[in-house]
Amino acid sequence: PEKDILDVWWESGVSHTSVLKHRADEGLRFPADMYLEGSDQHRGWFQSSLLTSMGAYGVPPYKSVMHCGFTMDAEGKKMSKSAGNGVDPADVMAKSGADVLRLWVASVDYSQDVNIGDEILERTSEAYRRIRNTMRFLLGSLIDFDDLKHTVTDWNALEPVDQWAMVRLWHLLVDVERAYDEYKFHVVYRAVYDYIVGDLSAVYMDATKDRVYSEAPDSPRRRAAQTVLMNIVEVLVRVLAPVLSFTTDEVWEHYPEAIRSREGRPGNVQLAGWPEKSDFAPALPGDADAERIAEDFGIILGVREIVTKALEDARGQKIVNKSQEADVTVTAPRSVLDHVEQYDAAVFEELFIVASVSFVEGEELSAEVRKTTAEKCPRCWNYRELGGNPNHPSVCERCGDVLDAIGYEEAGSDA
Repeated sequence: PEKDILDVWWESGVSHTSVLKHRADEGLRFPADMYLEGSDQHRGWFQSSLLTSMGAYGVPPYKSVMHCGFTMDAEGKKMSKSAGNGVDPADVMAKSGADVLRLWVASVDYSQDVNIGDEILERTSEAYRRIRNTMRFLLGSLIDFDDLKHTVTDWNALEPVDQWAMVRLWHLLVDVERAYDEYKFHVVYRAVYDYIVGDLSAVYMDATKDRVYSEAPDSPRRRAAQTVLMNIVEVLVRVLAPVLSFTTDEVWEHYPEAIRSREGRPGNVQLAGWPEKSDFAPALPGDADAERIAEDFGIILGVREIVTKALEDARGQKIVNKSQEADVTVTAPRSVLDHVEQYDAAVFEELFIVASVSFVEGEELSAEVRKTTAEKCPRCWNYRELGGNPNHPSVCERCGDVLDAIGYEEAGSDA
């Protein structure tokens, strides 16, 4: 222990001089960007530092102050050696990996006291696996993608759902940037996690799987979906890099081969820079058009929730076994129809993953499900009219065109 202490609050309170000014040649500077300590320091170090600096130099010693709460056990009790309720970070990392621990830190509101325990860490591990598996799916869907050759650069060449996904990604980036600027890491976590679970996994990736898997490799519709997925990866890997530093570097190392092997590419995601609106390809439309798309799909996704519930009920009643077998009729008020009637029925068939969709006007928003009379295409498993392509009479017209494109010849059997 030091024995030449004048007063603990004086000694710590003048660290702006004894440390910041004294070690300026080591990269420190006065005033500090931030003083960070526990919530009990408003009457302690924060206060004594402010008083001594104002008295000596007439300016605060910091540009900002951030306080954190205390870490408690799962039951909200203070950790102590005597109680044996401490959680060793090394044990967490040995069991779950460093990124799970980092994700837990990012997920809590550190301005308040926070709890940690096995059950809490298990929930964090589940969230981590969800994020990791989503990134694996994205990379798997992009395995043959070369951004210099395959990026769809014309905004109008994107499908409506692609355009919505790009606008939604931009809104996510804005929200994440704001939260990082305010040091609200739990808001970053919640924004990204909700986006991955909701907008991305449950909506966009689910709706576009058919395009990615069933279209011809160089189909404009498939490349459009891949273009959006590439934009999503580029944003997610960068905004998550401060939190999931090891996982995002692993993602960076498993980019599509054409991109991964490109000369001059940063060797680590931490050197890749922050995503900007100007990086989006194709370029986003003006704010008015972007907001119109966001508004339209806010209504459309509300319709999708009603349809999803109706499909669940129809499966429970054995009307259909899966959504692809369903013909759906949506009854909607005029205020909803004004938005949905701007788009072709094919947009809703893809988004709802059903055989057909029709809309009728009515007072209440509802959906009716019937089993389609269309036949199941043995290639894409969608229910469509078969035989539209005479070269491949056993599959739907789209799949027949794909088989032509890839040079497949039927030999008297199903494709």
